[in-house]
Amino acid sequence: MTGLGRLEAIVEDSGVAEVIEGLLPTGVRRRQLSVRTLLVGILLALGDDRPAHLVRVHQALVSLDAAEADRLGVKSGGHLLTYRQVEYTFSIVVRALSKTVLDGTASATLALIADALVEASVPREHKDASRALAVDWSDIECSARPPSAKAKSADPEASWGHRSGGPTKGELFYGYFFQAATMVREERGPAVCELVRRVGVSTCSLDPVPLFVPVLGRLVRSGVALGDVLCDSGYAHRLATHWALPVRRLGGQLVMDLHPHDRGTQGTFAGAICANGALYCPATPRSLFELQPLPRGADAAAARAHDQLSAELARYKLGRITAEDGDGFHRVMCPAVMGKLRCPVRPGSMSLSFDRPEVAEPPLERPPCCVNQTVTVPPEVNAKTAQKHDYPSAAHRSSYARRSAVERSYSTMKDRASTDVTRGWCRTSGLCALTLLLVCAVVVRNERVIEAFEARVAEDRRREEAGRGPRSRKARRRTLDDLITASA
Repeated sequence: MTGLGRLEAIVEDSGVAEVIEGLLPTGVRRRQLSVRTLLVGILLALGDDRPAHLVRVHQALVSLDAAEADRLGVKSGGHLLTYRQVEYTFSIVVRALSKTVLDGTASATLALIADALVEASVPREHKDASRALAVDWSDIECSARPPSAKAKSADPEASWGHRSGGPTKGELFYGYFFQAATMVREERGPAVCELVRRVGVSTCSLDPVPLFVPVLGRLVRSGVALGDVLCDSGYAHRLATHWALPVRRLGGQLVMDLHPHDRGTQGTFAGAICANGALYCPATPRSLFELQPLPRGADAAAARAHDQLSAELARYKLGRITAEDGDGFHRVMCPAVMGKLRCPVRPGSMSLSFDRPEVAEPPLERPPCCVNQTVTVPPEVNAKTAQKHDYPSAAHRSSYARRSAVERSYSTMKDRASTDVTRGWCRTSGLCALTLLLVCAVVVRNERVIEAFEARVAEDRRREEAGRGPRSRKARRRTLDDLITASA
């Protein structure tokens, strides 16, 4: 169970309780249950591995010590908090934060409250540990039944959607899309606490990808610089104006898996071939463009062969010599001029050593990339597929492997032994109520990750002080062959 003091500090630091109280109607009789105590009760219930049912929130509050109950207003003037008061306060909070016209997205106030609560769960010492984020979306089923021919659904904002991954990929569900941005380590940096920094909830009938761009925008405007943004092909295959271009404008560097339709050659610019988000020499061997990502389970020999081909392809890539300016333009140079390969069109490159590839058949009609010293590339070239590393190189594979952090975020939240946000975990309907409960679940999840991370760091420090190396994975002692031999 996460400590009461820490949960109260999170609610206090976020400042959302006062904001919500200012939106609620005021009556003649003062409410016994404040918004602050309600949020603390939800966090207590989730931290105790209870479902996010309001009756569980009530149980978590009335089971507090007498001193804590008096301080939080659970017991006031000899009157103990009732379930009806919990239900009433939660309902007026949801009503105040919901949109007048329901469209399947969060209101501006609800989005800011979600940002503040999640950010308050990230301790100060972890906020600047890394600027890299892994982004993904998952499915959240609502508790209401889907609509049928005889009756409408009790949840007017939920809709049908398809699961995005796992063994149930493509399966239909009725509910919402839940997106999260999880902090991951830098490419050459130490391990960091993988905390969720931002979340977003939307109905399944809307594309979740462009809806998450404003969430990242609010993160940047709050003073958090954006570094690497890791995402799968579900984000990369969207229109460039819906994801890639806005993320770059926010300062992010994309590291993503390309959709099969976006891989390989995609036209030309100034005579150079557009492929996998980069520009290549027009004399590049066509077989190199057929290189696919390294399959899972490949052995060391296959990995070395794959990396050798990707390194050879990089020899033909036009090298970037400037960073993008304010309008998104940058300049590139011929690989022969940069000394990466030998080409008779560039006589100076023919003096290079023979360990570099040589262009045997240069184009008869010299395109601008073969004539000019440099080429200015506008932002619309490779707008959707341009990213930090060459695809599918070893550097890209190593960097993209960090994206599994966001998958771990969802697995911990859907773990049936702890938070368990699967269907039935809450009995409320509507996007606003679900968002509030999900944000509280994220806060509890972050607290558990922090405790585990700090315990692991303390253990490694203790082993180092004792003259022992860092804790390693326990070696397998007995194999299947050992068991069969022993039984025989």
